[in-house]
Amino acid sequence: MNRHDLALIGFGGVNRALAEIIHTRGDELAAELGFTLRVVAITDLRLGSLMQSDGIDLGVVLRMGAGATFAGFAGGVAVPQNDYVIRSTTADIVVEATFTNPVDGEPAVSHVRAALESGRSVTTTNKGPVALAGAALNRIAADHGVRFEYEGSVMSGTPALRFASEMLPGTRISAVQGILNGTSNYVLGQMETGRTLADAVAEAQALGYAEADPTADIEGSDVQLKVVILANEILGADITTADVERRGISGLTAADLAEAAAGGTRWKLIGTARRDEEGRVIATVEPVALPLTHPLAGISGPTNAVSFDTDLLGTVTVSGPGAGRIETAYALLSDIIAIDAHQRAVAGATR
Repeated sequence: MNRHDLALIGFGGVNRALAEIIHTRGDELAAELGFTLRVVAITDLRLGSLMQSDGIDLGVVLRMGAGATFAGFAGGVAVPQNDYVIRSTTADIVVEATFTNPVDGEPAVSHVRAALESGRSVTTTNKGPVALAGAALNRIAADHGVRFEYEGSVMSGTPALRFASEMLPGTRISAVQGILNGTSNYVLGQMETGRTLADAVAEAQALGYAEADPTADIEGSDVQLKVVILANEILGADITTADVERRGISGLTAADLAEAAAGGTRWKLIGTARRDEEGRVIATVEPVALPLTHPLAGISGPTNAVSFDTDLLGTVTVSGPGAGRIETAYALLSDIIAIDAHQRAVAGATR
């Protein structure tokens, strides 16, 4: 049976959840997928770095207590050595899930580039590398005969990119629009009940939907990155964040939402990429008062959804969780499955 060795770069909620899935469901997954998964490297700001080419005991790592490091492990050190591990690991797939600056995409961009240049496929849920350097990184992957996969960069475990490429081939997609940030959608839902923006944000933070600094969610910069990815991947555009006009929800009040409800509409923060009559791709992020008949109007809470306008099917909408450690870890697993399928196809073609 085929086996994939993984290097987990960053061991926060998402990669830890992936490790838990592999540890608890490894045999079941192998029987279902036709390949086994083994973690041979882990890096983490708190734990340090660990490389064991014969496989890391995930049960031991997952039970490590506060203050522990990898220093006492064979192949372990107390400091993270991300670049060294990426370039030196025996893993064939690098799973990149570090905390990344959305302005320049670092350190994830450098991590992905180092892995691809080292002949390793990469899966990441980071938006930055895809939105800011996706074309260049895909070229590097192609040049080295490996894959760069990033399904989780848009809607966590809900397949937006793969849905378009695998479920809608043969259609012409003229526009993509979606609710791509669960925090802002939850906040708007709370404001519909009469809460102020500040109170709704505080509630979202208490529930773990919003970060301590919710600016990226409320002002739309998180959605802006996702719109770039959707436009470039699905509409074949070549745009950057500078090409996406952005306006967040901070200007809306509870009274605005009440007025919309009275008029049969509902405010949503909508990311849109559409092709105009001249073939140009126009991309925006802005609050929109949608009629209740719109497929995105009924999306509530921290749920995400995206609608594809097609010539043969009309509007097709897919919705699901846009966050969550297990849900996002599934996106990584789906990318690993795609990498395995590609490798099998290449191997079959060269026989």
